[in-house]
Amino acid sequence: MSRLTVPTRADVPNGTQGILDGIQKQLGFAPSMFSTIAANPAVLEIVMGLQGSISRLLDAKTRHTIALAVSESNGCGYCLAMHSYVSSELGSMSSDDIELARAGSSTDPRRAAVARFVQKVVDNRGQVADSDIAAVRGAGYSDAEILAIVTIAVVFLLTNYINNVNQTVVDVPATTGQAA
Repeated sequence: MSRLTVPTRADVPNGTQGILDGIQKQLGFAPSMFSTIAANPAVLEIVMGLQGSISRLLDAKTRHTIALAVSESNGCGYCLAMHSYVSSELGSMSSDDIELARAGSSTDPRRAAVARFVQKVVDNRGQVADSDIAAVRGAGYSDAEILAIVTIAVVFLLTNYINNVNQTVVDVPATTGQAA
């Protein structure tokens, strides 16, 4: 059972209801994470703003890989379910790609380097070694892209922390190829 109160639809301001409607339209369902965050409309706007902003950084599969690797490192079951669903249903990632991302790897060498790097960033609270930076650079990422990688990881840390604190009940549909 979630630890924070989910406001009723009637308790959510009209502008916030519009945000929730947009999420439902985009995903095909209204995840409880967003309904819970709607208890504080400013927080919902911040989370949605950050998620919208990172959509301009790197390609979608790399962002999905980062989300899965970060969520695995944080042990966020809700975020793993959500990002597995989004990666599979909207991001065209195979179940093998999803499992590899969670393990800090990928069939794509560049994405594998990113997945390993973000797990080190999370596990070491940003205190990575010079060799970790060299490895991601060696995979072809510029310093500007490394900044994007860290930024994306931190945005997913935020939702991981919210859902871990809340113990959000998983309400995400099973992905194609995943047992229900």
